[in-house]
Amino acid sequence: MSKFSRRNFLLSSSGALAGTFISPTFVKAEAQNHKNAETKGFFSQSGLVTGKKKPLNYQSIPGFLSAEQISPHFEAHYGGALKGYTAADDKLQSSIISGEEIDSSSYGALQRARTTKSNSVVLHELYFEGLSENSCNLLAEVKSALEKRFGTVDKWAVDFQACAKASSGWAILAFHPVNGKLYNIISDAHAKGVNWMATPLVVIDMYEHAYYVDYKNKKTEYIEKFMEHIDCDEVNRRYKMV
Repeated sequence: MSKFSRRNFLLSSSGALAGTFISPTFVKAEAQNHKNAETKGFFSQSGLVTGKKKPLNYQSIPGFLSAEQISPHFEAHYGGALKGYTAADDKLQSSIISGEEIDSSSYGALQRARTTKSNSVVLHELYFEGLSENSCNLLAEVKSALEKRFGTVDKWAVDFQACAKASSGWAILAFHPVNGKLYNIISDAHAKGVNWMATPLVVIDMYEHAYYVDYKNKKTEYIEKFMEHIDCDEVNRRYKMV
């Protein structure tokens, strides 16, 4: 049994919106407006919006990641991805506005760089914000979704760790709105392994720069520790948005 499933899950349930004189259409519209506002707020501080690194809520996570591990990861890799995205996007946008033609080879390279770097920015933000040193409290609806798809939370955790061990880039638990299913996904590069329209709920960075300072080549130990430091409040928030 994985460490993740043995943690103290304190399940809470979300209340249902009800009212004798409120029409279902109005309730649905209000709920959608709330969701749209929540989604907008969720992304409002992203580097893709502000052009600046999204601040970290911590310098280290005791028992998991040291400041010496987190700092270069955050500054060089997340920050570098943001700089790369901005440079590629500015160049492409400038060529459109000015009418300046870019040769086909350079244009293709810029397009691919923009996609890769923007995905890297988002995944790094989801990774850093998805970590916590606190205990885990999954909503009942999240736990139910995991059980429906994987059988138990523990079976999900086992499969997620298998994805992480097999990955040289990212492992992701994502919700797909097309069929309403959860998927554990391996993405060995920022622009590969993507399920279009799927929303990441849990993200682990499996590039060596994410763990080598603290764990050297002990990849499995890093993954096991990660499972103990998933921020369930953040998972709940992401799940409620979709």
